[in-house]
Amino acid sequence: MSSPIPDDLDAWLRLSLTPGVGDTTARRLLAAFGLPDQVFAQSQSALRQVVTPAQSLALLTPPASWSAQCHLTRAWLAEAEGRSIVTLADAAYPRVLLEMSDPPLLLYLQGRTDLLAHPQCLAVVGSRNPTPQGELTAHDMSRALAAAGVCIVSGMALGVDGAAHSGALDAAGATIAVVGTGLDRVYPRRHLALAHRIAQTGLLVSEFALGSSPAPANFPKRNRIIAGLSQGTLVVEAALASGSLITARLAAEMGREVFAIPGSIHAPQAKGCHALIRQGAKLVETAQDVLEDMRMLASAAPVQSRQAVPAEPPALGASDASAPLTDQDGEAVHAGVCGPQASLLAQMGYHPLSLDALQARTGHAAADLQAWLMELELDGHIARVPGGLFQRLVRA
Repeated sequence: MSSPIPDDLDAWLRLSLTPGVGDTTARRLLAAFGLPDQVFAQSQSALRQVVTPAQSLALLTPPASWSAQCHLTRAWLAEAEGRSIVTLADAAYPRVLLEMSDPPLLLYLQGRTDLLAHPQCLAVVGSRNPTPQGELTAHDMSRALAAAGVCIVSGMALGVDGAAHSGALDAAGATIAVVGTGLDRVYPRRHLALAHRIAQTGLLVSEFALGSSPAPANFPKRNRIIAGLSQGTLVVEAALASGSLITARLAAEMGREVFAIPGSIHAPQAKGCHALIRQGAKLVETAQDVLEDMRMLASAAPVQSRQAVPAEPPALGASDASAPLTDQDGEAVHAGVCGPQASLLAQMGYHPLSLDALQARTGHAAADLQAWLMELELDGHIARVPGGLFQRLVRA
């Protein structure tokens, strides 16, 4: 059954669509006159006490797109279960967003609206072009946190965002996707199946009217909702110019925790995380680190997680070549890997290396290395990265 349509929905849509009247001005009008219907009942002279002459004229004339938008929105709400809209005046509006300086007027929702009141939300954000290890870490860290009862919040972008949502879903956990388009569109299209999964068991959220395209300005704006819904923000990989740093900054300004996973000093995708750590973000290696800092251990189930950024292990000697590769605790990192492939993995370390560098490090012939690397890649133990390099993958 579809959700009931608010009686004053048309007035809220008109206010949100009025040209030249942004969210800040709209909130000022609501504070002065009450609900949108009362705003539109004012005379021009009364409106001019609060807004500019141009804005007052715009408020007195219904926007050209208003009627069509009302029809589109009502049809969208009615055609599928789990769709709803909450306004600033609704009791169901998330209280955590009301603490922001600029809460959105409307929230379009699809899925489990109860997640808006989830007490343990964590934003997991990062690069749209992460390293293979970064993407794997985002997935595994989110899976572990979701299994412990944390709701994972992200933006459904390519890279870290998508991996975070997928990790939460793979744990049968909770996830919220805050998107930069209308909810009748999926961006990027590559995440169409992911969006359907989230709508079924998680929640899709947007402040943008139906039909809104993925304009570049929408994404920094939606980041404040990601930060606002979350007790903390975890940045997995981010370059210095990454939009993820906007989310982290907004989280810090709201008094929320900021966490960052360190990486190689040579990796551009790690420089943003390192900058955050220098500015006071908390360095994170495991899901347990996050749970402890957010004081969730009392109410969350124990979670087992290996280091997301392991220390460099010693190279295996010839006598160890037939043994499975193990981490610092003696636990197998790559089950089923033994012989020269295990030795090669250990000697690779955790930084991307070229074939020439591997040949110099191991002393093996290039032909042998290529064969072993191919086997390891097919089995998911390593990945090729730009520049003809190879990187070892480690489950978080």
